[in-house]
Amino acid sequence: MMTDDQIREIYVKHRTIAVYGMSKDPEKPAHRVPVFLISKGYKIIPVNPTVDVILDRKCYPNLREVPDEIEIVDVFRSSDKALDVVKEAIARKKERGDISVLWLQLGIRNDEARRLAEAAGINFVQDRCMLREFKRLFQAQENGHSP
Repeated sequence: MMTDDQIREIYVKHRTIAVYGMSKDPEKPAHRVPVFLISKGYKIIPVNPTVDVILDRKCYPNLREVPDEIEIVDVFRSSDKALDVVKEAIARKKERGDISVLWLQLGIRNDEARRLAEAAGINFVQDRCMLREFKRLFQAQENGHSP
């Protein structure tokens, strides 16, 4: 289990987030959370094989196709599909060395994925919302400032 200080450090240290399962539907958390993170200065890279562009950003079908460096993979996939995403992230880290954090959104848990990620040297957060955690940990910066 990550401490508040460790989670706070993730937000401060890492600025590029691949959102796996990002949605173009403004009503869904998989759209609202990345919009919020963009408003806080984070670079968002959509990963969704069914969409070409989200929020004027090129959408990639998988992590392997993303040409930019990825620091965090924020996962909006069901718990049973999260393991495949984590395996894909581990393969990319071995190949490119760039993924430092895997974050499974609120309601998404997979302990096998956690074990594999941690064994590969990737920080792992599960069953937590990036928007809610940001607001909880950075209340003082809520008026438009980034951590």
